[in-house]
Amino acid sequence: MSVEGTWDLSIATPIGTIKAVVELRRQHSVLTGVAHGAGEEVPLAEVAFDSHRLTWRQAVTQPVRLNLAFAVTVDGDTLIGTSKAGRLPASKVTGRRRAAQPTTEH
Repeated sequence: MSVEGTWDLSIATPIGTIKAVVELRRQHSVLTGVAHGAGEEVPLAEVAFDSHRLTWRQAVTQPVRLNLAFAVTVDGDTLIGTSKAGRLPASKVTGRRRAAQPTTEH
């Protein structure tokens, strides 16, 4: 199974639901990514995918400065799991992969 693509995430936090977009790519057999949300773009670190389990870390500064650890289970074009920030309670994460955009040749 492949996890590459653009994912629309919803993160249920104690301060409300946060929407984010995660783009995952494979470069030279290494899974990399970037997250967009709350007016910032941040690189993903320690991205790993094994069977159906996807994990990564990211540091955000909006709405507050946090180091987040994500652990989700991927099922086709959907995912569900948690995001954890230090000793704070885990937040539920859900997501859906966007349909691939057709390429046009000129």
